[in-house]
Amino acid sequence: MIARSTLTAEPKLPNDFHRLWAAFTVSQLGSSLSAGALPLIAIIVLGASDFRVSLLAALSAVVSAAIALPLGPFVEFRRKRPVMIGMDILCFGALTTVPAAMAFGVLSYSQLCIVATIQVLGTMVFNAASGAHLKALVPGPMLTTANSRFETTAWTVSGLGAPIGGVLIGVFGAGATVLLDAVSFLLSAWGIRSLERPEPTPPVAHAERHWVADIRAGWAYIFRHRTLHALFWNAMVFGGAIRLTGPLLAILMLRDLHLAPWQYGVALGIPSFGGIIGSLLTSRLIVGLGERTVLLGFGALRTCWMGFLVFAGPGIAGLVVVVAAETALLFCAGVFNPVFTTFRMRATDDEFMSRVGIAWSISSRSCQPAFIALGGALATVTSVRFAIGCAAVALLASPLLLPWRTWTIRP
Repeated sequence: MIARSTLTAEPKLPNDFHRLWAAFTVSQLGSSLSAGALPLIAIIVLGASDFRVSLLAALSAVVSAAIALPLGPFVEFRRKRPVMIGMDILCFGALTTVPAAMAFGVLSYSQLCIVATIQVLGTMVFNAASGAHLKALVPGPMLTTANSRFETTAWTVSGLGAPIGGVLIGVFGAGATVLLDAVSFLLSAWGIRSLERPEPTPPVAHAERHWVADIRAGWAYIFRHRTLHALFWNAMVFGGAIRLTGPLLAILMLRDLHLAPWQYGVALGIPSFGGIIGSLLTSRLIVGLGERTVLLGFGALRTCWMGFLVFAGPGIAGLVVVVAAETALLFCAGVFNPVFTTFRMRATDDEFMSRVGIAWSISSRSCQPAFIALGGALATVTSVRFAIGCAAVALLASPLLLPWRTWTIRP
């Protein structure tokens, strides 16, 4: 007789997934430990102005998006593991030049801009290739579980890595943490190289393809798919509004609420555990409520919390309000993100996976700096609280863009 446990056991994720997951974890940890290291080097080592520090982030996002534009077809029709390994090695090489230049006293602002651009570009191309590879590596029914584990790792590393990285920067210097980040990319490449199962044959390019059509193919696929189209615009508004509040939240807590720097660090770290809990509960919520209900429900719920920041008062009471609101937001995002990522994978044909991924990433990285600039302008003309309030209103309106009436896997 077959044991009951055998009949009800869930399928296991393949061993190669765990190797890929480990590579992702190492890379994310290195990036989290050195988060903010390049701007810090620009400020302390080069004496860069506030404008040039801001330009470092904006320029790297815009330039990397422009360079990535024609790379979608390149990634699409090639095996993904060599692309992922190549991007890891590219980031490793670029980052190692920073501590080397610091050691010889030849570091320049231009070099930091180039390194930041390469790192963002490498991450964009790597993510486009890894999404397509994960879909081929993991059985369809296990995709949500796999994406939930990546999401849990990202939130865990975000919550623990930033404060630990701050200590490392204080003790060993920003150059050492950048080198540590570089090594993490090398370890990630080694982990991907260790995958055992042969990679599936990539899609075959059509003989009559045209380079303009290839570049547009990712956006064309998104816009002709009614459900992805709605999710795309929802993501642009939500992500832009969240990014808008990032710099303003620091000003609100440190200047208006008169919080100490360590309290600001607590307000950044604790909410990440909301994302961890949310991602761990995703699979159970899908079993109980269904994928569509979870996606739409938590896509709407994640927009309800930003407005509380406007009413935060000074002192500990204000800190509690900020932490509670941010934790609730990240809990909902932790549930939503794996479901959304899985749906986008299933809704995208294999021959468009990389181009859709790069199109989505380019759009986000181009849209978000515009929101940040708008937030800064609003805060300058009015106040920080008013600008955050405008972001909260945009978030509350963003669920209108969710696919309430359309829910299709195929275009």
